[in-house]
Amino acid sequence: QVQLVESGGGLVQPGGSLRLSCAASGSIFSISTMAWYRQAPGKERELVAIISATGGTNYGDSVKGRFAISKGNAENTGYLQMSSLTPDDTAIYYCNAKGYYKGLKNFEVWGQGTLVTVSL
Repeated sequence: QVQLVESGGGLVQPGGSLRLSCAASGSIFSISTMAWYRQAPGKERELVAIISATGGTNYGDSVKGRFAISKGNAENTGYLQMSSLTPDDTAIYYCNAKGYYKGLKNFEVWGQGTLVTVSL
């Protein structure tokens, strides 16, 4: 069993910054990718950022140049550093991880989400 827990969401002013954290736990052998998705009211879920085990990254068009995904110091953790936030960034942000259990069965798991609200 693998579980993801997101944290760091909250209320931030336009132009501000916020850092989200994602921690994976369970019987993990390795993580192939960690990603952040978001879903705003009335919109479809979209990819925000993704990072591979080798450190390669990719970003959604709407956040390029403003957001940065990174690996954490703790094992199986990651961060999403968000800057120059606008009200359009308001959404529930979900962490996603793909990898392999100990025993080498693959998994994909989602966190429960953390709400980011960008508003005055």
